[in-house]
Amino acid sequence: MRKRRAKKRILLPDPKFNDQMVTRFVNNLMWDGKKSTAFRVFYDAIAIVEEKKQDEEKSALETWKDALGNVMPHVEVRSRRIGGATFQIPMQIRPDRKISMAIKWLISYARKRNEKTMAQRLAAEILAAAKEEGAAVKKRVDVHKMAEANKAFSHFRF
Repeated sequence: MRKRRAKKRILLPDPKFNDQMVTRFVNNLMWDGKKSTAFRVFYDAIAIVEEKKQDEEKSALETWKDALGNVMPHVEVRSRRIGGATFQIPMQIRPDRKISMAIKWLISYARKRNEKTMAQRLAAEILAAAKEEGAAVKKRVDVHKMAEANKAFSHFRF
């Protein structure tokens, strides 16, 4: 970049759980600047998770955090051009990028589900991810497999 690095903006914690991660998730869930609608969808999804969860000692928010943790990738492949050939090089992921990828995958695969409302889709994807199944977890496994397959090129790391 030509200019200096952009400052990290601090996020205000959400009103119900007082958690910045929830706000970050809702910001990604939001469409067309409709934050209150996104909050309603998220809180409804958490309520559905509270009803359907099997693990009684964990709260719905902890189940959601477990789901995010299960979706979070640790390595990814990055393209690097070396001498005319392009190699997929496995690299560690920065902590903030891990969270961003997990959030985006969870939301995008929830949108692709076929339940009736977005809150039900999101709740179903959260419950599936908490049990280490579902499309978002499969995406993480695929990314890890890709990195494992290209481990031979890790000496090209930059």
